[in-house]
Amino acid sequence: MSDGVDPRAHLGVGWAFPVEPAGGRLQYVAYEEDVDQAIELVLRTAQGERPMLPAFGAGVRRQVFEPNSAPTHRSLEHGVRQALLDWEARIRVDDVRAVPDADEENLVLVHVDYTVRATNSFYNRVFPFYLAEAGA
Repeated sequence: MSDGVDPRAHLGVGWAFPVEPAGGRLQYVAYEEDVDQAIELVLRTAQGERPMLPAFGAGVRRQVFEPNSAPTHRSLEHGVRQALLDWEARIRVDDVRAVPDADEENLVLVHVDYTVRATNSFYNRVFPFYLAEAGA
């Protein structure tokens, strides 16, 4: 920061997700929180859902009827990792792990470890993914 510019400025400012006006105004998020919400958007968006950007998203919902098994977990890990590499350049994806929840048979917890490039700050995001059917 020798030039007086906050390195987080590159991370940007955007609309808060979900978009909900408060007091008649849009809410905004900045820097690392904007990155975190962008990751959420990538993971929750199905490919083809955005007509002007049909390749955007992780497309994990297409696995909703798969069994809660190791092949499904590996597929989720691959899809999440690839989507973040493709759509969120502000981070370095350090690790993606999908593990079954200990209490709910149809829940897979997708752990995403990432580093924000501009600040070299490490974060972990846990994305709950519910399968419509349970079983290994």
